[in-house]
This record gives sequence, C-alpha cells and structure tokens, in this order.
Amino acid sequence: MKKPKPRYRSDELPSPAWAALFDVEMIEAVLQAAARDGAALSYSETLGRLGYHFSRPKMRALCAALMEVDARARRARQPELAVLVVRASDSIPGAGWWADSKVDDYHGLYEGPEALAYIQKRQGKAFRYWGRK
Repeated sequence: MKKPKPRYRSDELPSPAWAALFDVEMIEAVLQAAARDGAALSYSETLGRLGYHFSRPKMRALCAALMEVDARARRARQPELAVLVVRASDSIPGAGWWADSKVDDYHGLYEGPEALAYIQKRQGKAFRYWGRK
C-alpha cells in the first residue's frame, strides 16, 4: 500500500469546523494522560473521553484537530500524541494519520505486524516522555 497523499497542507487545517467540536488543549490533556498511563485509545474511546458518542463526522473532526495537536507538540519539541489514537480493530492509526503525520522513517504497509511494531515504537516515545511528567 502506497502512502496516501495528505488531505490538507501540513500548515493549515481543512476548516475551522473542528474547533466548534473540540478544544485542542482538552485533547492534549486527554492524550497526555493516556501517555502517562502507557495506553493508546481507540477513536471511540477518545471521543468518549471528550464527552461525545462516536460518529464518523465527529471522528473526522477529531482527526483534523489531531493535526493541530501534533503541530503544537512539534513546536514544543515534544513527542507527537496523535499516534496514540488508533483503530480498535488492530491498534493502528487510520490512513489519515499516515498521510498527515511526519513519517519519514517507515516505508512498509500501513497495516499488519510491521506497521504495529512501528506504531508501538512511536507510541513508546510519548509514553516515556509523559511518564516522567
């Protein structure tokens, strides 16, 4: 599977619609707490912790907001947090994460054991960083 093309330029969000649903600081707090606990969260669990029931439109808005969460983490020289939000079925982020994140060191498939090992390595960075906070 080839890397999907980014849906948006990395320096802009698709629309301000996600901001009406999500407070980026709240998402950061939820994901930082998950990282301190050494846990990834499914998209549904993440939405639940933010006070929402799962729906595809809300998940897409969350994904757009996660782009900003990771941009803020990069600016603060912290590990990215969006990698902690995964599909419940295989514990790997969806295709949007692969397209929108800064993945320069992985060239395999975006599903399966190799992808999972790569994701767990990236998650480990967040677990170690936030586990010390």
